Amino acid sequence: MEVNEISFENLPKAVAHLVSELAEIKSLVEKGQQTPIVLQKRVPIGIEDACRIIGKAKPTVYALVRKRLLPCYKNGKKLYFFEDELLECIAKGKKKTLSEIESEAEAEYKKRKAAGR
Repeated sequence: MEVNEISFENLPKAVAHLVSELAEIKSLVEKGQQTPIVLQKRVPIGIEDACRIIGKAKPTVYALVRKRLLPCYKNGKKLYFFEDELLECIAKGKKKTLSEIESEAEAEYKKRKAAGR
């Protein structure tokens, strides 16, 4: 319906059109809330920020990069990092607690016992 078509005679039709448009917008918003689309812009950070995030000195970070233990990107002479990749790298190095090791050992024992080994 065009904006120019609204007059006193076709006011009920215009209101009905607005109600249907509003219902459509409402359904789109509700669908959007059920499946949120998160668009995150990944901004590269420099070596100083990477050192701050992982709590290491520059020489240590350079050594980890050289050993390929830390994810990085190089453009010219500069190193760039992404914060989410650094945090993921730290999370992968988590040491297991004694209770986690015991529960894994117990689960493996039960699995082998059930297999008849």
